[in-house]
Amino acid sequence: MTILSAYGRGVAQGDWKDYAMDALSDRALFSIYKRASEAPLYQIEKRPELARKQGAWAILSTQGMILKRGHDLETLLKFFDRKRFALVTD
Repeated sequence: MTILSAYGRGVAQGDWKDYAMDALSDRALFSIYKRASEAPLYQIEKRPELARKQGAWAILSTQGMILKRGHDLETLLKFFDRKRFALVTD
């Protein structure tokens, strides 16, 4: 429910349009899409084997880079609450 609440805020802002959930043998993924036909903008990943080390939860970019990792899902999802940055052009 926590992830779906964060997703709902992104949809309400017009940033996100679709999602997918995957249960793999070593991790669970929640993928967030701008358009259904593209690669996911973000993936929220849970890897239980990392729970005692770096934290079971992570937010991944389109390229698979870890943007944030942690032990607490609610704290991790605050990543999406940050202010939007305006594009600065010369």
